[in-house]
Amino acid sequence: MSIDLKGPVIGIRHLQAFLLFLAIVVNYTARLGVSVGVVAMTDAATTNDNFPEFNWTVAQQSYILSSFYWGYIVTQFPAGFLVRRFGAKVVLLIPTLGTAVLSGLTPYCVAWGGWQAFCTIRIVEGLFQGLIFPCVHEHLAKWSPPEDRNRLGAFAYSGADCGSVLAMASSGLIANSSMGWPGIFYVSAATCGLWCLLWVTFGSNNAPSSRLIGDREREHIERSTKRGDGFHAQKIPIPWRAIWTSVPFYALLIVRGAQGWANSTMQLQTPSYLHGILEMDIKSNALYSALPFLAMWAMSYVYLVFADVSMSRHWMSLTTLRKTINTVSYWGPATALIGIGFLDKSQTSLALALMTINAGLNAGSGIGSILTIIDMSPNHSGMLMAIVNGIGNLFPLLTPLLVGVIVTDPGSRSQWQIVFAMTAVVFFFGNLVYLIWGTTDLQLWDAEDYLRTPDLRLNADSKRDIKILAPGKSMMADGHESTMQLA
Repeated sequence: MSIDLKGPVIGIRHLQAFLLFLAIVVNYTARLGVSVGVVAMTDAATTNDNFPEFNWTVAQQSYILSSFYWGYIVTQFPAGFLVRRFGAKVVLLIPTLGTAVLSGLTPYCVAWGGWQAFCTIRIVEGLFQGLIFPCVHEHLAKWSPPEDRNRLGAFAYSGADCGSVLAMASSGLIANSSMGWPGIFYVSAATCGLWCLLWVTFGSNNAPSSRLIGDREREHIERSTKRGDGFHAQKIPIPWRAIWTSVPFYALLIVRGAQGWANSTMQLQTPSYLHGILEMDIKSNALYSALPFLAMWAMSYVYLVFADVSMSRHWMSLTTLRKTINTVSYWGPATALIGIGFLDKSQTSLALALMTINAGLNAGSGIGSILTIIDMSPNHSGMLMAIVNGIGNLFPLLTPLLVGVIVTDPGSRSQWQIVFAMTAVVFFFGNLVYLIWGTTDLQLWDAEDYLRTPDLRLNADSKRDIKILAPGKSMMADGHESTMQLA
């Protein structure tokens, strides 16, 4: 009966996506608020001058901004194992609770130990938050029927854009209020703590373990994802050799690495650019810094609607859809970034418009390439996300340091031109690799019994020996074309 094949229009799977959305929002707010906080802490005259001001050099500020990622990349890979072992409910709680505690302690630690203590706090916070996105991906794979994957995944990941907006917009206002710059960290601590209470109450590792879900929705999720009884209790071995010899997997590594480079440049350096080149004070700086991310948040839903309509009306294949959206999301911003570098304070409105367009276009990268991980391998999505996000975030570790070397004078337009041009080049080539070798096809090595079935492994291995004709096509040994992707 058809009633058994469809779940409710709004159900517990949507609640789980909403909780993931909120998790990303509160953690991103805590992570990115520091980029405005550092400006306030080093230029108290533009905010509430009743709080201490620190005479940190540009290099020291770069260390503070990049130190988060020193810890962040370390726990990405372990996060993949932890979420497979304990589930997202436990593992996702740990980083958010840790971030709440560390945010609350930051003002006291900085007053005591200066920028070195600030870096230490940020490193530990990065260690905690490195657990987040492998958990998010694993949780989405467990809860998202294929037809809902774009919708639930894009909504959950739009929390990054919402968190960026709140961090940029609220941080300046808080720093300018009676709370001063310490209030940025206290508010983050409170919101993270509140989310923890919601997660403990409503979060569940999967549909069968949820006490809130109805039979109809549970059956819909499990049947549509082809999971039999006892699926969630089994431990599926990871096919490491197949993963590390998978061409589409390397395409994902490269395209997400490009996104990591761009994100760290725009998220962490925008306040410094607005302050140094456009000479904006901290309050207007924070508000205008939020504009690009507000556009990103809004545009993420435009991309979502386009993806839903395209798939429901069969305008294109899923692979074509993801590559089309990703191309707009990468090559559009690459063009805008080059233009931004040629503007100065006499062209403030145009600079802000280009930065907003740049961010708005880039909002499609979630649908364009992040969700490809679940398409390729829902059974190993958490681990794959751990690898992709871990390697991709080597770039946010390096870019603030690189910017600190290039931009020795924050008021030098020529130095900022170099930063934006480099980011544009990374955008262009990252997406080019994805266009040629990326795919959404379910990989053979995702099968539960892949390592226990020799025929599957032989089939996958044979596809590494085929001659590539074009992206998406290959020539088998008997001379016939195949549309199977490299495994």
